[in-house]
Amino acid sequence: MADLLIELLSEEIPARMQAKAAADLKQRVTDGLVEAGLTYASAGAFHTPRRLTLSVEGLLATAPAQREERKGPRVDAPEKAVEGFLRSTGLSRDDLQIRDDKKGQVYMAIIETPGRAADGIVAEVLEKVVRNFPWPKSMRWGAGDLRWVRPLQSILCILSDESGHRVVELNIDGTRAGDVTRGHRFMSPGEFSVANFDDYAAKLKRAHVILSAKDRADHIWADATNQAFASGLEVVEDPGLLAEVAGLVEWPVVLMGEIGADFLHLPPEVLQTSMREHQKFFSVKDPKSGQIVRFVTVANRTTADEGATILAGNQKVLSARLSDARFFWDNDLRIAKSDLGQWVSALETVTFHNKLGTVADRMARVSALAREIAPLVGADPDQAALAANLAKADLQSQMVGEFPELQGLMGRYYIAEAGHPADVAAVAQEHYAPLGPSDQVPTAPLSVAVALADKLDILAGFWAIDEKPTGSKDPFALRRAALGVIRLILHNKLDLDLLALVRRALVPFATKLENTAFELLSFIHERMKVNLRDSGFRHDVIDAILGLDKGNNNLTFILSRAHALSEMLKTDDGENLLQGFKRANNILAQAEAKDGVEYSYGADVKFAETDAEKELFAALDRAETVIAPAMQAEDFATAMSAMAALRAPIDGFFNAVQVNAESQIIRRNRLNLLSRIRTICLGVADLNRIEG
Repeated sequence: MADLLIELLSEEIPARMQAKAAADLKQRVTDGLVEAGLTYASAGAFHTPRRLTLSVEGLLATAPAQREERKGPRVDAPEKAVEGFLRSTGLSRDDLQIRDDKKGQVYMAIIETPGRAADGIVAEVLEKVVRNFPWPKSMRWGAGDLRWVRPLQSILCILSDESGHRVVELNIDGTRAGDVTRGHRFMSPGEFSVANFDDYAAKLKRAHVILSAKDRADHIWADATNQAFASGLEVVEDPGLLAEVAGLVEWPVVLMGEIGADFLHLPPEVLQTSMREHQKFFSVKDPKSGQIVRFVTVANRTTADEGATILAGNQKVLSARLSDARFFWDNDLRIAKSDLGQWVSALETVTFHNKLGTVADRMARVSALAREIAPLVGADPDQAALAANLAKADLQSQMVGEFPELQGLMGRYYIAEAGHPADVAAVAQEHYAPLGPSDQVPTAPLSVAVALADKLDILAGFWAIDEKPTGSKDPFALRRAALGVIRLILHNKLDLDLLALVRRALVPFATKLENTAFELLSFIHERMKVNLRDSGFRHDVIDAILGLDKGNNNLTFILSRAHALSEMLKTDDGENLLQGFKRANNILAQAEAKDGVEYSYGADVKFAETDAEKELFAALDRAETVIAPAMQAEDFATAMSAMAALRAPIDGFFNAVQVNAESQIIRRNRLNLLSRIRTICLGVADLNRIEG
């Protein structure tokens, strides 16, 4: 067994590419080794701004000899088919064997590969990987043909075992593999040799390079939070920025600086966004006020003045950036306070979609729809219409023009500064939500009304122009919009007729209303199924609820029924009732098919011959008196419980009674009795769809 160490040292790799590149190196190299017969015990990949590293432990020192039998075409196949088979195997016709097969005689290729030392295999695999590496962008330099993300400076490739280490012979366009690497570009630029991975990692650290990206991130976060805590402050969590910054430095040095007093009045989100996007700075806030008061930057080296010069330069650049943000904020505030309507009017010049009009056209539709939804969710119709009309005004602000990710949030500030109520202002930010399966769901009535109207308008509009999702393609994020509708309704336990809302949303598009409405409702149901499955519901339970004709327009009903049915099926009574229902339904279906009639009424207790029959009649009467009002009251748990209570009398009936009696009167009465079982059960859930 041997251990393999590979390092590809280059100029700086963009931070966003490093993690995937390390994973690609690991997968492609290890896959290539295994395909060549070299198995291994474990492998680990690492990345820094300048290097991709792969460590493979427990690698076979020699690939065993391999023998492969490959079946070819029939002996009487066209010549071109035989030639293609020969090319794929690398053999000549004389090397092929002829064997009998079910369909005649066929050619058989015996491909024998002798055992090979790991060195040659590693060299071949690594060269192939390097030359065909899947960088999103790559470049050529010098006179060679090799492409890499940045100029490749050196290749370290060694195999080590108990006896020592050896360099794998490899030369890629003049870059020869060795056992040498370099430390930090500025603090330890000299070369040094390594003998194995442990030696490599230890020497790198002494040369001011922390190999693990996680270790660099942990160091940055720990040092930043400690410095902030010492000043009574907190670092604003930003996992994405932390990962990015860890990819910008090999030896992180955390420095905390001041934000100029002239900028402290800016909204915290503006300061945070500006510093993150332009400078890759972390924001530091005062936990008492929530205001951003300082920043944290991460240098890539220690300095004699303990970072004072670096901080001074960063603060100077930051002041220039924040001066722009302050100008945008002050100018936007002036417009918002004096004439917010000019931004709303300007939306008439912004095309939403060439078939669906401008953003202003869309928000007029949303405003009208929100007015109608408002009373259904406990909101004021006039306020809902106003909030929808203002919701996207900030798209015309300079701040959102500079930082698009602040849309909605800045609208909340500007609408409030214009003198509107806080709940109207909040709609600008909250009507976009939820944007995904884990995003927070609005609960304020105005926000819920406008968020629903916004998403229903998107769905109705693109359905009307026949721009529906196909396969994995969903360019207008309609699946996300449907999930947003579902989560808004379920999270807020809204009692809404969704089909009626879909029809209303489609009205402005003068489309074939009914067919399109049902198609769109079906699409939302499909997303509902995904949502319920992700929440842990069985697929057959979901189908049993959605298979009902009544109640499918109300998503809250669907969820409540799914919960109740799931709980019932977890009990012995529920499982046994299911078997009794299926037995009754099968007997009934066979009789109806045979007799050509539907047994759906007329069961009379006076024709009951046994106590078991009489008890089933009584049980069905009791169940109906409970189930009907429970369903009316949307008390699905009580309805399911009453249905489960039928288990014993149904079992007793089948144990004591022969349905297909000789007397046709008794037979018809018993079949009509089974029909009552079917009708009662199917009124609660479509048990035909439950498996088992």
